[in-house]
Amino acid sequence: MTHSLTKHSDIPTKDKFSIHLDVYPNTGDCGFVIVSTEEGHNQEFYDVASTFTYIVLEGSGTFFLDDEPVDVAVGDHLVIQPKTRIYYKGTMKLVLITNPAWRPENEVETKAKIW
Repeated sequence: MTHSLTKHSDIPTKDKFSIHLDVYPNTGDCGFVIVSTEEGHNQEFYDVASTFTYIVLEGSGTFFLDDEPVDVAVGDHLVIQPKTRIYYKGTMKLVLITNPAWRPENEVETKAKIW
């Protein structure tokens, strides 16, 4: 086969910790998610195995990486290494690519609600 196509209507969605997720099928070693939020991701967590790569499609905000603020805006590309504590604030639409693909057993919640 030369390609695969998943229609948007077939993409599973999930809402958690003030974010909306459109979770696309894994491709090879990578996971793909579209993240939308009006206020940010109010749970601090880290992943023990995956690098998280975000591309800001709309809006702006601040990521807090091991408590260090990192401001982002449209077009920015942010790469976060495994074992880095993450949460963020802002109104944004993001592409999230995880490599290797995200697995629930690799995510560690450090603070349930930031605000």
